[in-house]
Amino acid sequence: MRSYLDFEKPVAELEAKLEELRAMSAQGDAVAIGDDIARLETKANEALTQLYANLSPWQKTSVARHPLRPHFLDYAGHLFEEFTPLAGDRLFGEDEAIIGGPARFRGRAVMLMGHEKGSTTETRIKHNFGMARPEGYRKAVRLMEMADRFQLPLISLVDTAGAFPGLDAEERGQAEAIARSTDACLALGVPSVAVIIGEGGSGGAIAIATTNKVLMLEHAIYSVISPEGAASILWRDTAKAQDAATNMKITAQDLQKFHIVDSIIPEPAGGAHRAPAKAMNAAGDAIESALHELDGLEPAALRKARREKFLAIGRSL
Repeated sequence: MRSYLDFEKPVAELEAKLEELRAMSAQGDAVAIGDDIARLETKANEALTQLYANLSPWQKTSVARHPLRPHFLDYAGHLFEEFTPLAGDRLFGEDEAIIGGPARFRGRAVMLMGHEKGSTTETRIKHNFGMARPEGYRKAVRLMEMADRFQLPLISLVDTAGAFPGLDAEERGQAEAIARSTDACLALGVPSVAVIIGEGGSGGAIAIATTNKVLMLEHAIYSVISPEGAASILWRDTAKAQDAATNMKITAQDLQKFHIVDSIIPEPAGGAHRAPAKAMNAAGDAIESALHELDGLEPAALRKARREKFLAIGRSL
């Protein structure tokens, strides 16, 4: 069953009427109702396209968090072959909020990693809603070092509200683990590409997204803090999250203007959750194009380009 967001109510009403007509058509005279169905389909599609062409930052936040939006494991199964997840950080334990391992992408061996939020109550608890603890980032460092050793390009799929803020994570060195993961990204001598597929939250995202190319889906968000968190700090009122989302410039379109992301991957009308395969294929094409741009560069050149890319952020707006 399709899940509608609050602002999608006009489209929901049209599609509900459309389903009623289809049900009537199946039971009676399909020819008599066929024209009405065609007209209503056109009207619903136009309404959906127009709605998604003018989303506010807060509406984009809702789309980025949509429960049916494709997650890391969906991408891993659709775009990659021979994906072999590796477990553990060799220091404390396994963290299933970050999943990664070697894979094959369109004919080439790569190292794939990313946040997995889960799609059911059981899997969301299992993956801690994509919020990693220190062992998750230390596992990421281990995988990046392996990618460097075996000359495997790194592909990171980012989708997290942020690193886990729990007491146990802080006791095990959350900040240090994020910093070391970010440093490992910068030190890589192989091409690296990150894609913000949903939420890119704070250090939890940047820890695996400090890459040569940073791509972003059209309705994803990328921010130093959640809109709710910013509203709570600035105004002590989470009800002002919509204002925070607007002022924080968290959308792909804003971030491309600031040269924080390199390119935007278009989503199907209605968001990636409406046509997951189409959205994932578009992301795959963008990843392939980005890797081709980086092919042939020496390790020193990759490190220098990556370093200069991030040092340049904010210097000219």
